[in-house]
Amino acid sequence: MRILADENIPLVDAFFAEHGDIRRMPGRSINRAVLEQAEVLLVRSVTRVDRELLEGSAVRFVGTCTIGTDHLDIDYFDEVGIDWASAPGCNARGVVDYVLGSLLALAEGEGVALHDRRYGVIGAGEVGGRLVEVLRGLGWDVRVCDPPRQAREVGEFVGLDEILEECDVISLHTPLTLEGEHSTFHLLDGARLAQLRPGAWLINAARGAVVDNAALREQLARRPDIQAVLDVWEGEPQVDVELAELCWIATPHIAGYSLDGKLRGTAQIYQALCASKGIEPKVDLAELMPAAPLRGLAFDASVDPADMLSTICRAVYDPRRDDAAFRRSLGGDEGQRRVDFDQLRKQYPPRREIDSLQIEISAAEPKLERIVDALGATLKR
Repeated sequence: MRILADENIPLVDAFFAEHGDIRRMPGRSINRAVLEQAEVLLVRSVTRVDRELLEGSAVRFVGTCTIGTDHLDIDYFDEVGIDWASAPGCNARGVVDYVLGSLLALAEGEGVALHDRRYGVIGAGEVGGRLVEVLRGLGWDVRVCDPPRQAREVGEFVGLDEILEECDVISLHTPLTLEGEHSTFHLLDGARLAQLRPGAWLINAARGAVVDNAALREQLARRPDIQAVLDVWEGEPQVDVELAELCWIATPHIAGYSLDGKLRGTAQIYQALCASKGIEPKVDLAELMPAAPLRGLAFDASVDPADMLSTICRAVYDPRRDDAAFRRSLGGDEGQRRVDFDQLRKQYPPRREIDSLQIEISAAEPKLERIVDALGATLKR
């Protein structure tokens, strides 16, 4: 069996070598000509996989090592009998860590307390749902907007207008859907962006086109009280440089790029391929996951809770480092910026997740223990 894989998918050999010959190439370069006789196609979000790409090919399994599926033509797959799989939840923890790091940077820059803000999470799936759990675990005031979930289940959901008008922080975690009742294309357009509260923070770690980038650029230029954190962009790898310069934090679609998340994504697609072929999985991710370079942190029980929260989060990840690297890449011409966008992703350094940490506290202190539990780290007793 021939397997064609995006070169940025880790551990492809370890998981898939037993299934056949593997060829790797940049995800944006995958086209009909290179598919040849490939039966299995493994991609990430940069590759559009549809009828135009696959018709007439031998591909019978498509796996995307990502949560999102907006780059896959699932209706076409179902029509012609191509098995497919995504990796729901694989990088959710990494995105939560990104949001927490961004919140800490914003709070430090503006001199505000995070527990005094009201949070609005738009989209409560794998990522947004986990973020809601963390924020509420910290005791913060959180509102949730998710119309598809609201339509099928009972829950404490609110409308989008209420989020925009009442929340100080808005974090977007919706899939990109282009049509239908729950379309999220330009969900935040010019009119809705104008509803943002004074001093609001907007974080988009979902998909670039969920926010009208041109309208956001105009809004940020007119209203310096609003701060934006963008990890995703309309038309990426092309980036609106003026918009990036107006953002508090700007990064090249790496919010979920933790090493743990990437490896989980590969493992999930491996398991899906095995199921599709009726094969018993032989490779276990636990045996391949490298040890984290930082195993744990120890605190005295007298530590200030806010300082403890900041120390734990930043010990694992601080998005300001990625922001600095991204801004350095924005000085060239458009062609070079596109290349640099992909290079920053391809050469992304290993990054672990907060829930890999063990936290030791010198004595029982409920307020501190609550922070550890909310973050998902392990309290060493």
